[in-house]
Amino acid sequence: MERRVNLIARLDFTTIVLYLALVLLGWLNIYAAVYNDEHQSIFDFTQRYGKQMIWIVAAVFIAITIIFVDSKAFSAFAYIIYGVAIVALIFVMGFAREIQGARSWFEIGGFRIQPAEFAKFATALALSKFLSGYNVHLSNNRTFAYALAIIFIPALLVVLQNDTGSALVFLAFMLVMYREGMHGIWLFLGFWFVALFVVSLLVQLWAVMLVISLLSIGLFAIYSRKWNWIAGSVAIALIFWGIIQLVLVYFYQINKPLLALVLAFFLSGVVYLYWIYRFKIAYAMLILIFQMSSIVFVYAVDYAFFNILEQHQQTRINVLLGIEEDAMGAGYNIRQSLIAIGSGGVYGKGFLQGTQTKYNFVPEQSTDFIFCTVGEEWGFLGSITVLGLFLFLILRIIYLAENQKSAFSRIFGYSVAAIIFFHLTINIGMTIGLAPVIGIPLPFFSYGGSSLWAFTILLFIFIRLDASRWELL
Repeated sequence: MERRVNLIARLDFTTIVLYLALVLLGWLNIYAAVYNDEHQSIFDFTQRYGKQMIWIVAAVFIAITIIFVDSKAFSAFAYIIYGVAIVALIFVMGFAREIQGARSWFEIGGFRIQPAEFAKFATALALSKFLSGYNVHLSNNRTFAYALAIIFIPALLVVLQNDTGSALVFLAFMLVMYREGMHGIWLFLGFWFVALFVVSLLVQLWAVMLVISLLSIGLFAIYSRKWNWIAGSVAIALIFWGIIQLVLVYFYQINKPLLALVLAFFLSGVVYLYWIYRFKIAYAMLILIFQMSSIVFVYAVDYAFFNILEQHQQTRINVLLGIEEDAMGAGYNIRQSLIAIGSGGVYGKGFLQGTQTKYNFVPEQSTDFIFCTVGEEWGFLGSITVLGLFLFLILRIIYLAENQKSAFSRIFGYSVAAIIFFHLTINIGMTIGLAPVIGIPLPFFSYGGSSLWAFTILLFIFIRLDASRWELL
């Protein structure tokens, strides 16, 4: 009994209060999002807000159960929990009914369970267990490869379910790995290829390749300061381009300067490889790999966009990037979302007074677009308050993570913060047109038992670990 009292006293009630506040606000906004005069009671279990109340009660029970579990169990059973999650992800592809083009939910009675949501905390446990092992360092290539496998095996299985949005969340673990010693170059490359993806859709392909090559030349110039080599490299590339272009035009009657440019880059690369081998220039090899992989990537993006993606997928990306407008099609959700949020003004229209909300102009308003209800009915001040609560929660988790004595607890804490941050950023980005609509729920707010339970488990495992931070796992 005394030990139980000591455990409760050591719980971080600041985090618990933030959790309860967000869950309560989410419930009220789900009520507002689907409210109608025929079902006014917030406890009407035939409506989504009534069902969400059931999920909330169950989530509180789950949280209490986790608190009284021995903290060492999470480390001891981390790989087993991860294995169960992987098996569930495999089974759901074979036995689940297809819903909106994806096989992601087990249906039990009238309820649906989405294994992908629970795979996030399972992956967090497995990654924490692995990285907290004795003499494990991410600077070691094998260790780095194993860590990537832990992250991307479940992500790949989720992609195979045709649920790309949930799969992208696993990228959040890269931030955790960076905190644990992963070289910053991997984060840079991640941002670089995302930027290339966007730019290659906005700018002519030849221009992107030219910029990549000029950037590579600039990097080589900074490191080598051998201007004669740089001039020779440019001259060789131009000569190859001219020869290939002439051959294509006069022998094959094909005028494709872009194809000639790509071939010239690769033939020039053969010459550069010889120089690198002869003069033993290690950094030049890295620059060449950077250049070639970037060029291949932008060419692959261009090919995939026009030859693999369906027309509606192309339209959705073009609308997001501002290349075209489709107010009644792919851009409808975002347009209505912006109208709803903008109409709220500074103070909002008031609880249950949102016209965009009340007349169902925004699809999926109780799930993916729940933040529209906040913006319309609570206004700018309400939106800032909600975002402030989330920011406070994330910073609180990071603060607690840095104060852990156990590497396992620290890594898991950062995993919790990274996953919540990723969900928050993408979900809010979707509602204001800064991120693609990929079906990522807002933590603790969006309707759904799987999301609420998974985030509750994720957060309260860390709260339990933090309560035992004086113990070494």
